[in-house]
Amino acid sequence: LALVIWRENLFKPLNKQVTSAVLNLIEKERNGETINTSLISGVLRSYDKLEDLSFFIALGLNENDANRTQSLSVYKEAFESHFLADTERYFTSESQQFLAANPVTEYMKKAEARLQEEERRVQLYLHESTHDQLARKCEHVLIEQHLEQFHAEFQTLLNDDKNEDLGRMFKLVSKIKDGLGELKTLIEAHIHTQGDVAIKQCADTALNDPKLYVQTILDVHKKYDALVQTSFDSDSGFVAALDKACGRFINKNAVTVTAKSSSKSPELLARYCDTLLKSAKVSEDAELEATLKEVLTVFRYIEDKDVFQTFYSKMLARRLVQHTSASDDAEAQMISRLKQTCGFEYTSKLQRMFQDVDVSKNLNERFRSHIASSTPLDCELIELLDFSIQVLSSGSWPFQQSVTFSLPVEVLTTSVSFFALHILERSYQRFTNFYSQAHNGRKLSWLYQMSKGEIVTNCFKNKYTFQASTFQMAILLQYNSATSYTVQQLAENTQLKMEILVQVLIHLLKCKILQCKDEADVNNFKPHNEIEVFLGYRSKKLRVNINKPVKTEQKQEQEVTHKHIEEDRKMLIQAAIVRIMKMRKQQKHQQLLSEVLAQLSSRFKPRVPIIKKCIDTLIEKEYLERLEGEKDVYQYLA
Repeated sequence: LALVIWRENLFKPLNKQVTSAVLNLIEKERNGETINTSLISGVLRSYDKLEDLSFFIALGLNENDANRTQSLSVYKEAFESHFLADTERYFTSESQQFLAANPVTEYMKKAEARLQEEERRVQLYLHESTHDQLARKCEHVLIEQHLEQFHAEFQTLLNDDKNEDLGRMFKLVSKIKDGLGELKTLIEAHIHTQGDVAIKQCADTALNDPKLYVQTILDVHKKYDALVQTSFDSDSGFVAALDKACGRFINKNAVTVTAKSSSKSPELLARYCDTLLKSAKVSEDAELEATLKEVLTVFRYIEDKDVFQTFYSKMLARRLVQHTSASDDAEAQMISRLKQTCGFEYTSKLQRMFQDVDVSKNLNERFRSHIASSTPLDCELIELLDFSIQVLSSGSWPFQQSVTFSLPVEVLTTSVSFFALHILERSYQRFTNFYSQAHNGRKLSWLYQMSKGEIVTNCFKNKYTFQASTFQMAILLQYNSATSYTVQQLAENTQLKMEILVQVLIHLLKCKILQCKDEADVNNFKPHNEIEVFLGYRSKKLRVNINKPVKTEQKQEQEVTHKHIEEDRKMLIQAAIVRIMKMRKQQKHQQLLSEVLAQLSSRFKPRVPIIKKCIDTLIEKEYLERLEGEKDVYQYLA
């Protein structure tokens, strides 16, 4: 009865004035004044009770009836609709005035505070059903209507590294449906530009400095990866923007342009791995592990993963053969990470290399046991020469035997007897016979260019031990028989090709172990030029490593490697085309291109002109034909 009296005598004639008074109180509170919020909550509860009264009278329900529902029509019509309109008016005016007098960064703080205030308002005295509508209204007025200003400010904040303000903008704009799209576009462009600029600044040096190149990339990635995590809450769209930007500037930048090769990035990354994993550069285990993780971060963005694979394979092979790896654990860990990223096939040859090294260790032990149980001459061979071998499966290792060569002959004198012994030749023959007996039908091809040894000098003031390549040993050991040789004589004695002999001689002359008797141009030897030992040789170290690659050799090797990569790619493209056409039988040109690109993109990004050439090659080989009457359709020929 009391509610009926309240409705008829007070609410109906006075509700507009009461609602207006409530809205005035709310505006005062928004302006910073202290108000009695219990007055507001009391009025709004009475609106709620009137809703109950209307409901009970209409249906005759008990207040505790389970079927009771509320439409809140009284609350919504008498208060909520007016409140939302008032809110829009108030914040539209305030936001325009505040932005006109203050920077966007201060406005964002203001907007953030206002949203929090309205959230608390619902909790204090508004009905919970108002929450979503109020939030949407405030977000529209405070944020959505000012998105253009936010976007304009976003670039400035990125330039000035204002990460806290960037985070605040992200939280605000993320409340708007599809509001983050422009920010993602802007940050992708910004990261790409920053990466491009960073590499351009060091391009001249980085072209031949893998560490500088990779560290420059990592510095950019670390900076913006941290930004995405902290300021943008690792949002998937911003992570994707970071990935796209890094992929763009890593695969095409000032270094790749200077090198005139998009494959320069994977090559430099592989070379950086080589420096990390060499024993000469050994680091703490934890530090090395962290650095290898960073390498894999850059590797993920590399498009031409086949180039990385080729160079990494060559360098791993050298580390294993020359025993320069930091540790087997570090090598295995790197291969495991590559396998996780690219699959088993990508690392299968690398893993087989390790297996060959383990098998070779066991094989060496068996060979030494075999020699020890042989003739006295062979037993003495063990004492005179520290000889060890590695047997490598030809399909897994990136080495080729392409050098003719004659092993050097040494004359040895012992206390027991005087005898002439082809010492290296005899070791070579004894192992060849041993291996042939153990593995009937297998053929050994000796990789002299990868072999090395140590020789001790007795002709200089100090006694030195030279760590030398087999070719260097072959030349230096000639001087046990004579003090001087012509270039032609050295070529005949060693059976080395003149171009290889000259490269080795140039290096020995630069080391000042040998000298040219007739002062010829060391870069332009003639067959008659005489080469002799330089008896004045001196070094601060008693163990001297003279087995270092010549720059011209490295450059030639790079060119050959890239040539092989291009040939391998053509074969992979042709294989992919045949697989697709065998399955499809008929395929349009554009669809075939798309499928080839999709299949090979995990290894490298094939260029469309190369794919077209491969299609033409397969047509010539009669794997495919163009469908008669339709030039852009191919048909598979079984």
